[in-house]
Amino acid sequence: MTPALSFAVSGTGERIELTEFTAVVAGYTGRDAAAVQHHIDELAAIGVAPPPEVPMFYPVEAETVSTAPAFRVAGAQTSGEIEPLYIRHAGRYYLGIASDHTDRLLETEDIGESKRACPKPVAGTVIPVEDLAALSLVECTARSRVDGELYQEGTLSNLRTPADVVGLFLERRDPGDGDFICLGGTLPLLGGTFVYGADWELELSFPDGATISHRYTISQGAQS
Repeated sequence: MTPALSFAVSGTGERIELTEFTAVVAGYTGRDAAAVQHHIDELAAIGVAPPPEVPMFYPVEAETVSTAPAFRVAGAQTSGEIEPLYIRHAGRYYLGIASDHTDRLLETEDIGESKRACPKPVAGTVIPVEDLAALSLVECTARSRVDGELYQEGTLSNLRTPADVVGLFLERRDPGDGDFICLGGTLPLLGGTFVYGADWELELSFPDGATISHRYTISQGAQS
C-alpha cells in the first residue's frame, strides 16, 4: 500500500492527504519548441534517445514521492532540480514544489529509469489553485541550492503553462477521476553542469512575497 502523502494547505489551516495517486514527471516542457528540439538534438549527440512525444510524461512510483527530509540512493552521480508540482486531489488543484532527483549516469541510457531510480522529494506545503487555467508562474522565481551554493535561479516563464502541462497529461494518460501529481519541468542550471551534492534546498517565490521552500539530504546507500 502506498504511504499517505500529506500536505498543509497554505493559508487555510487545512491538510490534504493523498493515499492512492498517479505520479509522473513531465519532461521537455519548454514553451519554445525550437529550443526544446535543440536540447533533444544535443542529448541525441551524446547518445540519449529522443523522447517519443513532447512533452514526455515519465511515470514514477507513488511511494517514491515524499516530504521526508533525508533519502538514500544507490547511484553515486545523482542530482536534483526544482520543479513546480501540480496536484489534483478530490477534484481540486494545488501547487507545490518538488525535486526531480535523477541518476545522471543512468540518464544517458534510459531517462525514465533514471528518474525512477531516485526519490522525488516534495515540500510539505501547497497552495490551493481555484482556477488552473488562470494560474501563471511567469512572475514566480524558482531557485535551488546544493551544499549551500546557488544552483538554479530564474523565473518559470520559459515553461509551458500549468494548464497546458496538466491538460496534455490528462489527454494522453487519462488517470480518470483519481488523484495525481505531476512535476512540471525545470529551469537551466546556472553553471551548466550537474553537481552531485548532499544538501539540497528548493524555493519558489511569488510576486506577493509568499514562498514555498523545502530542504532534503541525499546519501549513497540502499535506496529509501
